[in-house]
Amino acid sequence: MNNDIKNIAILGSTGSIGTQTLEVIRDNSQLFSAFMLTAHSNAYLLIEQAIAFVPEYAIICDETKYAEVKEALAHLPIKVLGGYEAIKETVTHPDIDVVLTAMVGFAGLEPTINAIKAGKDIALANKETLVVAGEIVTSLAKQHGVNILPVDSEHSAIFQCLAGEQDNKIEKIILTASGGPFRGKNAEFLANVTREHALKHPNWVMGAKITIDSASLMNKGLEVIEAKWLFDLQANQIDVIVHPQSIVHSLVQFEDGSIKAQMGLPDMKLPIQYALTYPQRVKTNFKRFNFIDYPNLTFEQPDIATFRNLKLSFDALERGGNMPCIINAANEVAVAAFLNNETGFLTMSDVIETCMQQINYIQSPSLNDYLNTDKETRIFAQNLIRKMPLKAV
Repeated sequence: MNNDIKNIAILGSTGSIGTQTLEVIRDNSQLFSAFMLTAHSNAYLLIEQAIAFVPEYAIICDETKYAEVKEALAHLPIKVLGGYEAIKETVTHPDIDVVLTAMVGFAGLEPTINAIKAGKDIALANKETLVVAGEIVTSLAKQHGVNILPVDSEHSAIFQCLAGEQDNKIEKIILTASGGPFRGKNAEFLANVTREHALKHPNWVMGAKITIDSASLMNKGLEVIEAKWLFDLQANQIDVIVHPQSIVHSLVQFEDGSIKAQMGLPDMKLPIQYALTYPQRVKTNFKRFNFIDYPNLTFEQPDIATFRNLKLSFDALERGGNMPCIINAANEVAVAAFLNNETGFLTMSDVIETCMQQINYIQSPSLNDYLNTDKETRIFAQNLIRKMPLKAV
């Protein structure tokens, strides 16, 4: 085994971030090896990836697909496993150097915690891990000497702006948002949008869940909560600005008033590669940004009256405790319902707000409290959706 090559475990290899991570690994095979690939239920793509990269492990979370994956990979020296518990256990393997967490939603929490306890650096694309249990996760990372390297383009931008600024106080950070496909639209318009409308993001190619979150500004709200834990900030140190061109990925303002921004074309492979190569930068053949192609970079305030999820996220951050866990679970259920045409676009915010009001608040939750809160909120939200009208009145 080449000791200069980093072994990467990709949790969620068949999703948008996972597939782009494999592109980065393929383009830098002298630096990285795909050691472990996992998928929730996309057996076909997991098989295809495993044949191409021949990892040590291929794990399908949906155990009904295990036999299919096992049979398809029987001719290769790959250990095929099935089930969520297998992911949680295998992520601690001593030969893994970096765990890239790209599983969707709350499911990424426990594998990430296990990886941290095993001393693995985390390339974090699963923002829900810090949204739900930021205090526990960041404390464990410090305890075990583990780096949490952000993969989200906005948090990667902040991370890059802070390089060499360890002793300089942050006055605030500014997260940029594209505004999604419904920027500038009013509530009357949003009451009638469909999943097909919401899935047409103007700048980024992402998975369905995060694309809907972007359209509702919940993705930005979750990023606000994640930023608090990544960069040790208070809510009043975090601003959000809408930047439709998605060229300025985020900014840091220091106490002397100076602002640093990280810029580039919207391409997730850049923050993925930076997280895997940190602290080095490695040459790429990515398309370069040219100012002449973008003569006008514009910025505007987000409309939090229409897109209420952003305000609800700030409210959850300020309340603390298990409130971000509640908002995350409620949102995951609401988005799934919207994608299944079971609830309306604006109704998602009603579901989230009602859950925040009704679910038992815990000021200093344990991991078990988070797990129980997540379960309780999902059940409550699902029952709520069944009773609510399809569209907000």
